[in-house]
Amino acid sequence: MSAGVIRLFAMLLGLLPASKALAHTGDIGGGFVGGFAHPLLGPDHVVAMVAVGLWGAFLRAPAIWLLPIVFPLVMAFGGAVAILGVPVPGVEVGIALSAVVLGAMIALAARPPIWIAAVLVGAFAVFHGHAHGAELPPGSDAVAFSVGFVMATGLLHLTGISFGLLVRWPAGQVAVRIAGVVIALVGAVFLSKAI
Repeated sequence: MSAGVIRLFAMLLGLLPASKALAHTGDIGGGFVGGFAHPLLGPDHVVAMVAVGLWGAFLRAPAIWLLPIVFPLVMAFGGAVAILGVPVPGVEVGIALSAVVLGAMIALAARPPIWIAAVLVGAFAVFHGHAHGAELPPGSDAVAFSVGFVMATGLLHLTGISFGLLVRWPAGQVAVRIAGVVIALVGAVFLSKAI
């Protein structure tokens, strides 16, 4: 196993003891910087968004680009819903389930039709977007905040895609599937705290 794979696993395992309070800080401020920091500082968001890129890479074209496009587009919609004050029930549970389910899809090498993968990713994106939008500090620039969290999400997807490209080699396929197991386990920890 390469040093990079070991570092990724150590990082993901380091997320296990993270408390729910780390998931949504809300104290970075508004505007672009606050929006950009929000997904990066929420370990529950990080694992799910990396999983989208990983699964897309595992499924190959067109999923490698389609899933990372669907997620931020639908997530932006979820953020707008939250900014408008429309409640979405079970946001924390939905976020945790996204890591469990997407991690399991990777771990089990699930290859559903592309439209099913896109609908699944899009459904989870609503919860992530709502959480981001709900964290918009009062009086902040909602557009800049939204652009920030969408850009950070894209970078997390690219991280997952980069690691997921290891599927080209047999050992890489194993590493990606192990990463899926770790993501699902991290999601299960968050799920146990959310319910």
